[in-house]
Order: sequence, then C-alpha cells, then structure tokens
Amino acid sequence: MWLRPVAVVGATAMTLFLGPYLLDYLLGGEHLERGLLDMLFHYDPETVQNALGNLSQVVVAVLGIVITVVSIVVQLAANRYTPRIADMFFRDRNNLTVLGFFVTTCISSLWVSLSVGREFVPVLSIAITLALVTFSLLLMIPYFAYVFNFLDPEHIIGRIQQLSLDAALRSGVDLGKRQLAALCGLEQLCDVAVNAVSNKDKMIAASAVNAIKDLGTSYLRQKAEQPAAWFALGEALRTNPDFVGLAPESVEDLARRRTWLEWKLLRQFQAIYSEALREAPDINYLLAIDTRYLGEAALAAGDREALSLTVKFFNTFLRLTLNAQNVRTAYNLLHQYRLLAERVLAAGEAAMVADIGSYLRYYAQVAQGMHLGFVAESIAYDLALLCEQAHERRSPAHDALLQALLSVDQAADDEAQEKTLRGVRKAQLKLACAYLVRGDEAAARLIYEDMRDERPERLRSLRAEMLSVGARDFWEIIDRGTNFDYMDPMRKEQLQVFFSWFPGLA
Repeated sequence: MWLRPVAVVGATAMTLFLGPYLLDYLLGGEHLERGLLDMLFHYDPETVQNALGNLSQVVVAVLGIVITVVSIVVQLAANRYTPRIADMFFRDRNNLTVLGFFVTTCISSLWVSLSVGREFVPVLSIAITLALVTFSLLLMIPYFAYVFNFLDPEHIIGRIQQLSLDAALRSGVDLGKRQLAALCGLEQLCDVAVNAVSNKDKMIAASAVNAIKDLGTSYLRQKAEQPAAWFALGEALRTNPDFVGLAPESVEDLARRRTWLEWKLLRQFQAIYSEALREAPDINYLLAIDTRYLGEAALAAGDREALSLTVKFFNTFLRLTLNAQNVRTAYNLLHQYRLLAERVLAAGEAAMVADIGSYLRYYAQVAQGMHLGFVAESIAYDLALLCEQAHERRSPAHDALLQALLSVDQAADDEAQEKTLRGVRKAQLKLACAYLVRGDEAAARLIYEDMRDERPERLRSLRAEMLSVGARDFWEIIDRGTNFDYMDPMRKEQLQVFFSWFPGLA
C-alpha cells in the first residue's frame, strides 16, 4: 500500500525531470562554465528565497487538501457506521504519523525559506526540505489509499472486535478500564449492525453480527483464566444503560453467575434482532445461528450459566418473533434452537433439555392462540425429533419431552386450529412409528392413548396423507431440507401397525 505507489510515482517524476534536464544540458551546455552537479546543488540566494517561499505554500496546500479529504471521509463513515470511528481514526498510529509528518514538513520549509540570506545559503537544509516536500507529495496517494482501507467496514469491524477481545482477556491492566473497553466495543459493533440494517447493508450487518459472535466464542474459551474481580460489576459498569434498567438483585445475579459480558453481548443481539425483524429477516436467521454457536461454545467450555443465558435469549427472540407474527423467521429460529437442544442432549444435560421442551410447548400454545398454526406445527415436529434422539440415547429427559409433545395440541375451535392440530398429530404419529421401529411398543402406546378419542374419519385422512408422501425432499428450497411428513418404508409399515390398534378403523 505504501512502498509501490511511492516508488512508481517518485521514479516517474524524477525521470520526467532528469531526462529533459540532461538532454538540455547535453545539447546546449557547451558554453557553460559549471558542471552538471554544480548547477544542481549550488543556488543563487535570491532564486532560492523565492522558490522556498512558494515551496512552503505548496506544503500548506497539500496539508489542507489532506485534512479536508480525511475529515469528510471520516465524518461520512462515522455517520453511516458508528460515531466512534473518529476516535479510532485519530488513535491510529499510522494516521498520526502521516499527519504529523505533513505538519513537520510545512514548518520546516517555512523556517528554511526564512533562513536563506545573501551571505549564507544552507544547502543541506534546502536539500532536506526538498526531499521532505517531495516525499509529502508522493505520500498523498498511498495515504489516501490507507485512509479508505482503514475506513473499510470489514476492517473497522475487525479492528473493533480485536480491541474488545484484547480488553476482555488482557492481563496487567486496570480491570475497570478493561471492562469499559470491552463494553464499549460491543456497543460499537451493535451500532454498526443496527445502522447497516437500517441502510439495508446486509453484508456489513452480517459481518458485525459475526464479529460479536467471534468475540463471544473466543472469550468463552478463555474465560476461566480471568481473575474473580473481572466478573464483579463496578460502578462504571452499573451506570451503563443496559445494567441501570435491571433490578439490583438481577445485577448481583449476573455477577454471581459470572455472565455479565455474555449478557451484554446477547443484549446487543437482541437489539439487532428487534431492528431486523421488519427490515432484514435474513439477519435474524444469522443471529439465531450465531446464538447457537455461542451456546455450543459455552457447552464446550463447561459454562452452564452462560448456556442457560443463551437459552433464555432464544426464548426472548422467539417471543419477539411471535409478537411480530413473522412465521418464516420463527420457523428458522426454531431450527437453530432445536439444533442447540440436540447438542445439549448429546452432552448429557437432561434437565436443561427437559426445560427447553417445556419452553417449546409453551410457545407452541402461544402461537396457536395467535393463529400462527405453522409455528405450533414446527414446534411439534422439533419436539418429536428431540424425543426420538432422547429415546435413542436413553436420556432421562425423554419422558418430559414426550409429555411436552403430547400436550402441544388442544381442542380445535376453528378451521385454522383444526389444520394445526392435524400437523401436531402427524408429528406424534411419526414419533410413534420411530418407537415401533426400535421395538418400544410401550412408548408408542402412550401416543395411542393420547389419540384414542380422535374421530375415525380424521385418523383415516391422516393415515392416507402420510402414506401418500413419497419424496424426502420438499419441493421448495428450505433450510431444513426434508419434508415434515416424510417417512421411510420401515416406518410406514409401522404406521399400519399403529393404526391397527384403533378399533373399527378399516
């Protein structure tokens, strides 16, 4: 960025000067008494004074151009991304060095121009001044390139992320300053993401969201190495708006659970999620994915408190989505929520998985009350998948998950709820067939007992619909990939066995 432009432009300028100069000297310099080098480096005092005076004006003009361009570009970037860009810019060592070099050259050229007299010509000072001015002019192109590169959104985001992570993990620095620096960095990244969502800059918003996630996962991997004082909330942290709004006991609870930074991070996710619900639903899906990654990082680190906090924010995101009646976003969010629950189940955290099952049942019933039947149906299928995996792993969470699934459905009051109830029943039927394939008739009988009072005509139509689905893949592009109602041939055989338990069902 620096060396090549300076070398190319400098060599071009010297060639354009020395080439014609040498040619003129060779063609018309026979009558001259002085040699070429003598003419280049011995100056007439009056000529030098005039030239140096103009030279100082040139340097001042260059400095003015640089400051004008930089100020405009930095201000535009600050308005678009985050107001703290100006502070970052003037803390950067390269920026301070270049601007300082321009100012130094300007002052030096001014003083040298005044130091030339008839009795004494400071040749060395003049040569150094010429070199400084030449280098200042050459520096403009690479410096402007550096400024635009510095203000590139990806680089801004990466710089904020690294500074925040260093503040969170660096030792030997005042803890209060570290906490505030980490907090400030998270808020800067949130500002970038929110502003990008408002301006419909999906790539920038996604980069900021991923940067927050990367910061969180890196922190969780090294969190155990932090001193106990790091997890206490001092007065500086308590004055932050996100903590001021909490009840005092909630603040103390964050300190006790050692999760204040994770809570602040996920609160930034919540702010971005709320902004993106109407503007950029793709960012909501990315937030769901990154929240799952944070939960998995907490699980890998053995940090159960951080994992529980992640589950709470998944529930919060789901509530926000239902209130906005955004069915597609809820469908995608539930997919990531279930994937996290599967990882938790594989890690043996049965109690937490059982809690997740109860949360899903609750939101399924809320969705039905809001006439968002597809959301309730999606939850039923997710619960059925969790039941199947818990049964395969012989997890203690299985019974709680099964009860959650069987209590999702309720009596249909209208046609919309009737359609939802059919979807829930299909999920239960698929699970019953999975039990039968594994030889657990007792578990399948529990589902039968829940369905035994269903009308025969409804059961017949459910059976016909499920047997008619022959393609595993859905006929549209979806994130889950498979058709909800698809069953392999082995399970379809067990479906006939299951329906044979119903008396009078031909």
